[in-house]
Amino acid sequence: MNKIHSARVRLLHPHTLFRLFKYTIYCLLTFNALLFFQEDYAASREVFSDGIALHQLTDAFSATIDTAAWLVLLLLFELETAVIPDEKLSGNLKWALMLVRAGSYTFIVLALAGYIAKYGLVSDAFAFETADVCAMAGSGFTWVQDLDQYPAIDVATCAALQGQPLLQIKDTQIIGTVEAVQAIRNLAIVDIVNAANWLVIVVLLEAEVLLQLKSLLTERTVLLTKIGKGILYSILLVCAIYWGLLGDFLDFWDAFLWLVAFIFIEMNIFQWHEEIIEEHAIELETGEGEPGHAVS
Repeated sequence: MNKIHSARVRLLHPHTLFRLFKYTIYCLLTFNALLFFQEDYAASREVFSDGIALHQLTDAFSATIDTAAWLVLLLLFELETAVIPDEKLSGNLKWALMLVRAGSYTFIVLALAGYIAKYGLVSDAFAFETADVCAMAGSGFTWVQDLDQYPAIDVATCAALQGQPLLQIKDTQIIGTVEAVQAIRNLAIVDIVNAANWLVIVVLLEAEVLLQLKSLLTERTVLLTKIGKGILYSILLVCAIYWGLLGDFLDFWDAFLWLVAFIFIEMNIFQWHEEIIEEHAIELETGEGEPGHAVS
């Protein structure tokens, strides 16, 4: 009975509950990667109707590649800031983590390039004229519903397009109203802004981790990076709200989860920084440390 009570107490401990919540968020992000693959695959069949060449993979699956690379990077941050002890972050393990990190950044940059290419693709549209949109039902033409959703034109949906000025995306059989095409262009811009912002944020996080490992992370540096990241996180929040109001729910939900996930990383770094300060303070009090190595 005592063992059961003890196990229940450990399970309900705030620290345990916090970790369960944190890793639940990570699992939800992993599930989102599968959903993004489904969206990318469905959209690519319409946008790249002639087949996807090897150099077009990042354009066709930019969201999937981006999410997968970020998941790997998130895991690395979690390992370095909350799981692996500082003294073990060296030697072969250090180089292995650096190699995986380099691969993740490569795919993240490629995904950003994919978002930019996707904006160029949906921006290249020209006027499309037809006497009867409903006559196109079953012809292979699709219509713009969202940035990654182009369902086939059928009798149920053609009425909404009938009589409106239409645009056709170049080299595709995708048509849409002027408003719909402009909407997906705006969403494509938000994708670019979001991806670029995350890239800057992670560079700042990398700098913090590097300085922390070298015991050079000062309070002033922490304050400056907090201000910078605060501005960038605010922009990401605006992107999430935009997706929630005018875009795809999955994009909004994923953006929200990533903000929560990186709040956890920020908390890890803050706690890690405080622990380093306490260790240096104890070393100085006991005379075991060197004043020149203290973190201010």
